[in-house]
Amino acid sequence: MFLHKVEGPRSVTLPDGTVLSRADLPPKETTRWVASRKAIVVRGVVYGLISLSDAKKRYGLSDEEFNAWVSAVAEHGTDALKVTALKKYRQPKDERE
Repeated sequence: MFLHKVEGPRSVTLPDGTVLSRADLPPKETTRWVASRKAIVVRGVVYGLISLSDAKKRYGLSDEEFNAWVSAVAEHGTDALKVTALKKYRQPKDERE
């Protein structure tokens, strides 16, 4: 088995005990960003599997887009990354009712 030389760790252990490896990251050519793929990239950056600059370069993300993902997960969990939930999680509380 041949392993490519990579910067940083090949895998990290998350606080819940699960292991996140580079193989779990979405492919470079990903164009359809479902919530689970966004969450994996966020976890990869937050826990040091991949650097922010590498993630932005690899997936063509802007600072604004990635920061929106991070803040959505921090405030509401991974459900907030679903496109169908944008209205629910981004409007002020008094306008949701």
